[in-house]
Amino acid sequence: MSIDLTGITLTYPDGDSRLTALDEVTLHVPKGRLTAVVGPSGSGKSSLLAVAATLITPDHGTVRIDGTGTAGLSRRDLAELRRRTIGIVFQQPNLLPSLTAAEQLQVMAHLDGRRPARSRTRALELLDAVGLADQAHRRPHELSGGQRQRVNIARALMNDPTVLLIDEPTSALDHERGAAVIDLITGLTHDRSTATILVTHDRTHLAAADETVEMRDGRALARAAGEGPAAGQEPVVT
Repeated sequence: MSIDLTGITLTYPDGDSRLTALDEVTLHVPKGRLTAVVGPSGSGKSSLLAVAATLITPDHGTVRIDGTGTAGLSRRDLAELRRRTIGIVFQQPNLLPSLTAAEQLQVMAHLDGRRPARSRTRALELLDAVGLADQAHRRPHELSGGQRQRVNIARALMNDPTVLLIDEPTSALDHERGAAVIDLITGLTHDRSTATILVTHDRTHLAAADETVEMRDGRALARAAGEGPAAGQEPVVT
């Protein structure tokens, strides 16, 4: 189980020309491993995550999830692939205000056609896994920012994905709560053997990653977790 991006190039229209968002990016994340992606605004981090999530089709290159290539798949097939194999944690939790923490997760199971009783059990198990067993009955306004983000992560795990894609999960949290969320993501990655890509702006969390990829001008430079800027290091793909 893994996610593989090979030779990914992505461009956007920019007047009479095209702007390159990703330039021949290659990335391999095996199961049970956490890869952090960092870089300045506009470096290609969000575009990389969108391509990995099959939300955007690249101009060139291949995306393979658990060995399945996404090229040529219909929109319906891509949606099915996302629902069954990819968990996405957006920067903002975007929880439904009228639903309890458990119900936020059960909605995901309902979309996948699972039985209510089984989905309730699964939701409670995941809330327990993220430390919110005693908050299952609470609605978003009754939860702290860190707790809402934990519900967000649990929701992404509801359909037992093999790939976990996480976008800036600590941007709205203080350092202590942010560190707790990163610890949670690290533990879930290893315990549930997900192939995890974490986009983050906070370099204090990089020591928790198995690998760090620095994005610059749409290109990817690999470096070991916890190291400083990859000055002068060669791109993964040139």
